[in-house]
Amino acid sequence: MKRNLTMSLILAGALAMSAGTTLAQRHGPGGPPPFGDSMELMGFEGMHGGKVVKGAPFSATATSERTQTLQDGTVIHHTSQVSMFRDSQGRSRHEVTFSGLGALGATGNSHKMVSISDPVAGTHFMLDTDNKVAHQSRAHVKNADKETAFEQRMQTRIQQEEAAGTRKTESLGTQTINGVLAEGTRITRTIPAGKIGNDKAIQIVSERWFSPDLQIVVKSTKTDPQFGTSTYTITNLQKSEPAASLFAVPSDFTVQQGGPRAGGRRGGAPQGPPPPEEN
Repeated sequence: MKRNLTMSLILAGALAMSAGTTLAQRHGPGGPPPFGDSMELMGFEGMHGGKVVKGAPFSATATSERTQTLQDGTVIHHTSQVSMFRDSQGRSRHEVTFSGLGALGATGNSHKMVSISDPVAGTHFMLDTDNKVAHQSRAHVKNADKETAFEQRMQTRIQQEEAAGTRKTESLGTQTINGVLAEGTRITRTIPAGKIGNDKAIQIVSERWFSPDLQIVVKSTKTDPQFGTSTYTITNLQKSEPAASLFAVPSDFTVQQGGPRAGGRRGGAPQGPPPPEEN
């Protein structure tokens, strides 16, 4: 019972974080920014309706760090990593290692989860490497009308904030990062005094570097006085075709239909907490 609950929590957390990265990866400079801090880390491209990118294979390591200093001077620092792979057909694989989960009862102090998204076959797998089980579900099919409506709402909100002077977007030009050309954007959001009980205006500054070639964010930073400083960096970037075996379920795994049980639900992908408000 405790073991099942632990697995559900881990999987739900992974998928919740993945939703933020899908949005982070699919927009270029000036578009809707990523949802929240290290949410960008997971990069589960294609899992939740993200853009399928073909003809641009790569492998890389994504590192997310967040540092927060409390009022008493205590510093909280989190670091997480994910190995990312994408082939020429748009199939993607992400390997995430969670650490410090001993309180949840995970094996030892770390737990590895693997996600494989295959838009070619229309399937998605979450691999439970401890129990050698592959949870299979259908790949999400984008709804063009809903996606367009969402984009329009986001653009309307951005225009309203810019008109009110609470949002400023600046181009940082281009820069070569880890061997790829990236376009930079700085977004400064201002929370006016009194908006959330604050006696002074609060400024939140985000900088993102987006590769038009690979259609991914290669570097970003976010400074928020409320939550600290977050960074996201792509390293070990290789623009070569990953091994085909990375996008297949290992032969010694048992395939189960539907996602693992989470929150009392069966089938489909477990639902994590909603992403924080976009900035």
